[in-house]
Amino acid sequence: MDLNMKRTSKSGHQSSLLPSLTGKVLGVGLLFACFALLGSCSSSNDDDNTNAAFTETSLSETPKWQVDWSNNQERPDWTEPDFSAIYENWTVLKVRIEDALMPYASEGDLMALFVGSEQRALAQPAVSIGTGLPHIGKFVMKVWGNEAGTEPLLISLQYYCQKLNHIFTLSDKITLDPDEATGIEEEFVPEFTLGSPKYPVVKMLTAEPLLNRAGITPVAGALVGAFVGEECRGTATLLNGGGTPLVVYGRSAGETVALKYYDEARDCVYTIANAAILQ
Repeated sequence: MDLNMKRTSKSGHQSSLLPSLTGKVLGVGLLFACFALLGSCSSSNDDDNTNAAFTETSLSETPKWQVDWSNNQERPDWTEPDFSAIYENWTVLKVRIEDALMPYASEGDLMALFVGSEQRALAQPAVSIGTGLPHIGKFVMKVWGNEAGTEPLLISLQYYCQKLNHIFTLSDKITLDPDEATGIEEEFVPEFTLGSPKYPVVKMLTAEPLLNRAGITPVAGALVGAFVGEECRGTATLLNGGGTPLVVYGRSAGETVALKYYDEARDCVYTIANAAILQ
């Protein structure tokens, strides 16, 4: 996953959502020179489906397929770090939760950033200066450190979703430099769904080739879903012109994925039982 983060000097324009950053701090900050946070992910087209045959099932209503992101993790005991006496430098990191998780965002959510095993930042949902109310799904963190940007560091960005009891984690080696901030002029939206402990295996499929091989003619705007057993593991709406990416979330390698296609005109679902294998 390639996340292009917009960076700006902390002396430049700041967002109205920034929390109070009171107190004079020596130094000017840390730059995220590269923040390509990665999940465990593989890609494939239609070369690994094992059976192109499909079955047809009539429906009485439009299906409502969605991935179940609920988990059973406990609320983390993260505490606000006070590194003012240890580190001279800091930066501002502003994060927005991705659309897939936004319906589950709440005031009780937390976000923390770690360098190795050391926690460097903690935030609750940002507060709007204009209303004083929390801006659900947006976080602004003050990240501490003395890094000069010459050595890559192991960064871990962790998001706790209270409604889902789920701690999503994205990690990568990045460099940190002074006098820069991230996500201010342009939104920084990490794909936390690619860092789920519930679904650690992620496979990228292209929907149309799988449907064509089974003898199904794809229609733009149609709904497709990936299933393991009766559990939905990914959905997509077919794009105009084809090439629709379908992200499939797996619990373990070796799971067999069925592909379902909803034919709205006939109000039925075509199911390709063995469309792909999670690797």
